[in-house]
Amino acid sequence: MMRIVLLGAPGSGKGTQAQRLQSKYGVPQVSSGDLLRDAVARGTELGKQAKSVMDAGQLVSDDIVLGLIRERLSRPDAANGFILDGFPRNSEQANSLNTLLQEIGQPLDAVLLLDVRNETLMQRLAGRRICQTCGSVYNVHSLPAGQTTCSKDGAELYQRPDDKEEVIGKRLAVYDQQTKPLIEHYSKLGLLRKVAGEGELEDVSERMEAAALAKPVPASKVKVTKTAAKKSGKNSAGKQAASKKAAGKPSAQAKPAAKSKAAASKPAKSKAPAKKVAKGKAAVKGKAAAKSKAPAAKAKAASKSKAVSKAKGAKKSAKPAAKKAAKPAAKKSSKPVARKKK
Repeated sequence: MMRIVLLGAPGSGKGTQAQRLQSKYGVPQVSSGDLLRDAVARGTELGKQAKSVMDAGQLVSDDIVLGLIRERLSRPDAANGFILDGFPRNSEQANSLNTLLQEIGQPLDAVLLLDVRNETLMQRLAGRRICQTCGSVYNVHSLPAGQTTCSKDGAELYQRPDDKEEVIGKRLAVYDQQTKPLIEHYSKLGLLRKVAGEGELEDVSERMEAAALAKPVPASKVKVTKTAAKKSGKNSAGKQAASKKAAGKPSAQAKPAAKSKAAASKPAKSKAPAKKVAKGKAAVKGKAAAKSKAPAAKAKAASKSKAVSKAKGAKKSAKPAAKKAAKPAAKKSSKPVARKKK
C-alpha cells in the first residue's frame, strides 16, 4: 500500500519520480493537470465544466478538481494506493483533500517533499522538452547533441510556454508562497518527509522509495517511563559527583603531566651556567680594563705627589725668608718706641 502526495517546486522532478514509483509498485500517478485534460478530452460532465471555466480564462475551482480526484481513485488500479502530483497547492485544498480521503477510506501514508536548489530548478526548467505524443520529459542538457525527437515514438519534442526563462522566476515565487503553509500543515500532522532531490536519478529514486515506504511510529509507542527517567537522573548525578571528586584529587594521569612540567623546567636551570659564564667573562673583561687603566692612574698619582711635594718645598723655603724679613722689621720698629718712653 502506497498512498502519498508529492510536493516540490516546478522542475524538482516530481513527475519523473512518480513515474518510476508507478512502474515499480503498480500504483497510478494522479496528476491534477492530467485529470483535467483527460476529462475535457473524454467530454465527461466534470470535463465540460472545467472546459467552460478554462475557456473563460479562469482557474478551475477546487470542487471540480476534487470531483475528478474522487472519480479517479474509485477505479480498480487505485485500490492499492496512489501518487498525487500537483494537488493540493495550498492549505485549504489540503484540508479538503483530507476530508475526501477519509470519506473514501484511503488516508495518506506520507507527503514527500523534493528539495532542490533554485539554481538547479532554473537549469532544469529552461532545458526541459516534452514529447507531443506520449508526454515523456527530456532535458536538452542530457540529450545527445542534435536530438530533437522522442526516443520512444519519434515524435517531435517541444518546450512548454511556462518553461520560458522569463516565466520561470514568477512560477518559483508563487510556489514558495503556496508551499510554505503546506510544509507546516503536513509537518504538524507528522506526514512530511523531506527528500534531497539533487544527484543521480537512481540515487534520488532510492531516497524517494525509502521515504514512501517508511511507516511512522505511533506516538503511543514512543514513551519514556518514569523509572527510566529516574535511573538516568541518578546515573547523571553519580557521574557529576564522580567528576567533582576526580577534580578535587590529583589523578594518576596528572602525575606524568607534573613530571613533564618538571622536565620542561630543567632547561631553565641549564641557563644558569650560561649566565655565570657570561658574568665571568664580564668580570675578566672588567679586570683587564682595570689593569689597563692602573698605569695611567699611577702616573696621575705620581704627578700629583710631585706637585704636592714641590708645593710643600716652596712653602718651606718661603717660611725662612719670611721670618728673616720679619726680624729686622721688628727690631727697627721697637727702638724708637723705647726712646719715647724714656
